[in-house]
Amino acid sequence: METMSWGAELWDQFDSLEKHTQWGIEFLDRYTKFIKERCEIEVNYAKQIRNLSKKYQPKKSLREEEESKYTSCRAFLATLNELTDYAGQHEVIAENLTAKIVSELGRYIQDLKAERKSHFHDGRKAQQHMENAWKQLESSKRRFERDCREADRARQHFEKMDADINVTKADVEKARLQAQMRAQIAEDSKSEYSSCLENFNQEQNQHYHTLLPLIFQRIQEMEERRVEQVGVCMKTFAEVERQVLPIVGTCLDEMSRAAESIQPKADSQQVVECYKSGFEPPGDVEFEDYGLKRTASDSNLSHTRSRSKSKLWPFIKRNRGSGSEDLSHLPPEQRRKRLQAKIQDIGRHLQKELDEKEALTKMKDVYQKSPQMGDPSSVEPRLAEICENIDRLRLEAQKFEGWLAEEEGRLPVKSDPPRKQSGPYGTKNSSSCGQDRESPDGSYTEDQNLEMQQRSQSNEMADKFEDEEPLPAISTCKVLYPFEGQTEGTMSVSEGELLHMIEEDKGDGWTRVRRNDEEEGYVPTSYIQVFLDNSGQDS
Repeated sequence: METMSWGAELWDQFDSLEKHTQWGIEFLDRYTKFIKERCEIEVNYAKQIRNLSKKYQPKKSLREEEESKYTSCRAFLATLNELTDYAGQHEVIAENLTAKIVSELGRYIQDLKAERKSHFHDGRKAQQHMENAWKQLESSKRRFERDCREADRARQHFEKMDADINVTKADVEKARLQAQMRAQIAEDSKSEYSSCLENFNQEQNQHYHTLLPLIFQRIQEMEERRVEQVGVCMKTFAEVERQVLPIVGTCLDEMSRAAESIQPKADSQQVVECYKSGFEPPGDVEFEDYGLKRTASDSNLSHTRSRSKSKLWPFIKRNRGSGSEDLSHLPPEQRRKRLQAKIQDIGRHLQKELDEKEALTKMKDVYQKSPQMGDPSSVEPRLAEICENIDRLRLEAQKFEGWLAEEEGRLPVKSDPPRKQSGPYGTKNSSSCGQDRESPDGSYTEDQNLEMQQRSQSNEMADKFEDEEPLPAISTCKVLYPFEGQTEGTMSVSEGELLHMIEEDKGDGWTRVRRNDEEEGYVPTSYIQVFLDNSGQDS
């Protein structure tokens, strides 16, 4: 399997790689500890072996979920699962595991720590060199700026003295010599700055395209050897079991296959997928001329300094601040993956709520048909709660889907009108939470008194139509979903129908519309899409 180069893909993730390689050593330490405790338990009863497997099962945490992305971690988990079938182990297994794995891993971990320390020392040394070169370039540029300002002032002073008839020739000559001297100093500073800039750009190019990729390649090779070593140890673990426990050969075969499934290249590529930011390396710094004929204002100098300070090197630790809800503090690739994971998680919770709603709805139907089996009203509070949860999860899903669309560059100028959920947020049972006790806009009515209040409000709507003069249309709207107006004051509409909006939503979830200057009524606001003009076109 062809792997990606860390130097090309993770050039700005030095700190992340440092944490990842440290985690790799901790993983080996944890695996070594696992083998040691396994050896202690082997001399005891089979129950102790099962307890060991249970103890090292990964916890349901974000860290463990991240670990499960790597083949070596998944192989370790498979090994633990196979351990539950072991019984009747004896001390020979413990002796072999101690000699062939614990001792070997102990020596390997010490060598790995020394090698890792050397590579990251080289990285920090390269970082310090680039920082010193940058400081030298900044110092040269500031000197050039200062000399240009002084030369410009000396020139202006000479021109003033030369134009003044009351000044002696000696003073004029002195001012002229001073202006020439300052001009020469500025020219020398310009040459020095130009040379320093050229050297810096050469060193920066060598840093990002030669030295840094070499350091990252060594770190990548070290990490792949570590992953391979994990596979060797896990296979040895299985082979030791095979020698003394032929009756559990099937379980050991599974362990061996788990160890052989480890792919260092795949794990290496997974590191790229986990940590790459999607940013590009910085380009060369452009030359900024501060010649004699140009007056360097304070604002321009301040602007130059602010641009210079904006350069970030891959080794400099960045303070990303506290995470925001839309994950905008993350790099593009990481934000997209986190948003996708969040949407999937919401989808799982939503499907669970939909399944429970379907079950409760069926239970309520059974109670209504057979009252002796239970009271239908007993499930209504829970059904109402589930409906609220479903609405909340759908809104939350829409919010994260919008952020994901924005990240992928497909978010429209205006937010899309509300639509019925489909796919992972669809419902297997589209029945209402309370059957006849659900209002046309999907809100759930808690009791019969609220239903009577809604019917009373509908009657008031009808009375208003009889007493009021026809209202002018203020905009056009399009029906997104069909609606059956079953109460007075409401109006039945069909999907795709164009209507005139004559009264906006007052906050109660209803909008007053008219059809062909004849029929008027209220429809749920969430069932229509309002246009900003009367032409029926989206704004």
